[in-house]
Amino acid sequence: MPEHREAMDANEIRNFTNEITYRRYLMNRGKIQNLFRKMTLQEYIALYTIASESEKSSENAGKTYLKELSDRMELTMRQTSKMIEKLKDRGLVHWSYDGSGSEGTYVKVTELGEKLFKEQETLLRECYGKVIEKFGKENLTLMLKLMKQLDVLMCSEIKEMEEAEFDGRDDEMDE
Repeated sequence: MPEHREAMDANEIRNFTNEITYRRYLMNRGKIQNLFRKMTLQEYIALYTIASESEKSSENAGKTYLKELSDRMELTMRQTSKMIEKLKDRGLVHWSYDGSGSEGTYVKVTELGEKLFKEQETLLRECYGKVIEKFGKENLTLMLKLMKQLDVLMCSEIKEMEEAEFDGRDDEMDE
């Protein structure tokens, strides 16, 4: 049975657009940032990604290649390299390469990185554990599923807009 979608007027679309944007802003700004004292949200996600990628791939001996990290975090290689450089400078990761480096560089979480990650994870688990208990596991599961769908749709729309803009510039150049 196909889903019935209500037609919305321009004012409703405007209100939803502003509310979604505002909620994302609040989550990305102060409220969640207050939980991150010893590392940034991006650093936490990077360490989590490195640790989980290295757990999944036993043949890589705990290594996570920058390309994998870049893809997973949806960052350019340049952005990923800059972030890893900062993590390395703080002693949270070891950054190296095999052979001549032509196969790519990889990172591993250091003992210090693992310690700070675990501390941060504990803090988040304490906070989110209370939130999940109050909000309800079923509500959270549904919300996360819907957020993933929304994110996929938004990314798709943004990509289409960028492609249309790029195509428009190509047309202008041809004239």
